[in-house]
Amino acid sequence: MISYNLAGKTALVTGGASGIGLEAARMLATSGAKVAINYLPSDGRGEAALADFRQAGLDVIGAPGDVGNAEDASRMVLKAIEGLGHLDLLINNAGTPGRSTPVPISDLDQITEELWAHLLNVNLMGVFRCAKAAAPALKASKGAIVNTASIAGFGAIASTLAYSASKAGVINLTKNLAHALAPDVRVNAVAPGVVESSWIIEWSEERHAATLANTPLKKACTTRDVAELMIFLGFAGSMITGQTVSIDGGIYI
Repeated sequence: MISYNLAGKTALVTGGASGIGLEAARMLATSGAKVAINYLPSDGRGEAALADFRQAGLDVIGAPGDVGNAEDASRMVLKAIEGLGHLDLLINNAGTPGRSTPVPISDLDQITEELWAHLLNVNLMGVFRCAKAAAPALKASKGAIVNTASIAGFGAIASTLAYSASKAGVINLTKNLAHALAPDVRVNAVAPGVVESSWIIEWSEERHAATLANTPLKKACTTRDVAELMIFLGFAGSMITGQTVSIDGGIYI
């Protein structure tokens, strides 16, 4: 495990109530950073996570808000920065698959206008909203942004073709934000493959087993694996910007 001394550093993690976001928040906080954890106000896991972190003596604050709502996203980011005092790292992790079961790529009828609107609003526009709101603070601190993309964004078949397209948008947006915010802010993304987490897509056991069998490293990523990469891109890798780094056990090769 990579170890960092992040005393005096701050971070905002969106989608921090579970999975990769929760692990990133935990790793940041245990390394000494003060962390704002974003979660949907209706998600009780957010308050539970805050209680657990505080009981462990970690320096965390809550940042409830919906990145899928433009006004709420901006309000949440600005309030989080106020609570943190400054901002060194924004992890844009909040996202959704839009449904709990996968849609075969040839079944276009299930890819509705409503699904498209929801996925693009949360997975893509939510990233932009938070980055835009955080930009002045990140420029002031010479900070960084790390977005959560997916190998689906490179063209892999995912839960739905709309989800894949939303993550392809994140990859493109990452490059353009890196240009827009340079030279003060570095912007990168991670692109996980299969991750052992609480993600709600119900893959069949057969598909899961087949995927792992075709993965060169023969195992799925853990949330810790992905969180380590996020923190490296956020606080190390000083010459890395505009990149999306796959973390998938080699499945995409």
